[in-house]
Amino acid sequence: MLFDFETHALSHPGKVRKVNEDACISRDNIGLWAVADGMGGHSAGDVASHNVVTALNQVSPATSLRDFVDDVETQLLKSNAELINISVDELNHRTIGSTVSTLLIYENFCAFMWVGDSRIYRARDGKLKQLGRDHSQVEELIQQGLLERDQAESHPDANIITRAIGADENLYIDINVDNVMTGDVFLLCSDGLSKHLRFDEIEHLLSQGSAMEICTQLINLTLDRGATDNVTVSVVKVLNK
Repeated sequence: MLFDFETHALSHPGKVRKVNEDACISRDNIGLWAVADGMGGHSAGDVASHNVVTALNQVSPATSLRDFVDDVETQLLKSNAELINISVDELNHRTIGSTVSTLLIYENFCAFMWVGDSRIYRARDGKLKQLGRDHSQVEELIQQGLLERDQAESHPDANIITRAIGADENLYIDINVDNVMTGDVFLLCSDGLSKHLRFDEIEHLLSQGSAMEICTQLINLTLDRGATDNVTVSVVKVLNK
């Protein structure tokens, strides 16, 4: 490891749902963090999200970024196959699925891998950037110029995702690679956060205090605004070794 990390994660069922279908994993020792969101409205979303993080817990310490990415991809594809089998064998073909956002840090590079609309943000020098693009119906409409971004959360198709682990035998996992710098702050979150907090509010809060304090403020503000969905946040602050 070229860096040290200060990390924290929090998950809350929110104020409407009785079951928390989110799950997360933090493996600081190998540089792996993830948030998974079981598909709302489907059977056993909590089973799906926990299946994803259980698979990621099998990832081994890496000797290169490429091997790291390959191992994570293998485990996510394994989870995809397991969820499809559960659907067939136990749920009469009803979909059981999960989104996932995953951050890998190896030496001075990171890879971010995602399926669905759980997000990864990076704050660098006070500027926030979303890493990757949602696999969702509204995102496709935005990219086609048929919808403005500020209209997305209120759109009737806002909850429809176009890709999920467990939804299709031919799963494609998006992967991007970037550099890592001391002072970077990464946020992984389920869509329960982005439903209630604006981009500029997230940008501001990522500069406020420790990783634990940031997570607490993000969750509390979401709860103050109604928390209509489960909400999970995982913060990774990159520090000098």
